[in-house]
Amino acid sequence: MTEPTPKVTTPVAAGNSRTVLGRTLVAKGELSSNEDLLIEGQFQGNITLDDHCLTVGADGHVKAEIRARQVVVLGSLTGNVKAREKVEIRRTGHVVGDLLAATVAIEEGAYFKGSIDIARDGETESPGNKMAPNVLTPGA
Repeated sequence: MTEPTPKVTTPVAAGNSRTVLGRTLVAKGELSSNEDLLIEGQFQGNITLDDHCLTVGADGHVKAEIRARQVVVLGSLTGNVKAREKVEIRRTGHVVGDLLAATVAIEEGAYFKGSIDIARDGETESPGNKMAPNVLTPGA
């Protein structure tokens, strides 16, 4: 009897394709793609998905510098993330690294250690942009 495959809660829009790196895969290097990517295995290196979504699945372990349109973390991620639109850390997610994105969502129960910088128009594209912790001011 085979083990049931866990559901990934990030739907793929109609017409979009998605590459899946399975649970038993262990890889190092550079990944770039013109489609969404789901990592359930282990990856170390650099990931570039400028116009697509990276999902680190519940069983995924990623150590990488990431540049994508959107990043969703259900597993473990160590490294800095630049997302043009959104970074989501789900309750099972574990992230250590700095985030630069237009929107960041962290569910209750998720683990995050790092800094968050909210990008304004085109900020994730500038090569010299350094991430810095957000400073919250009363009434803002």
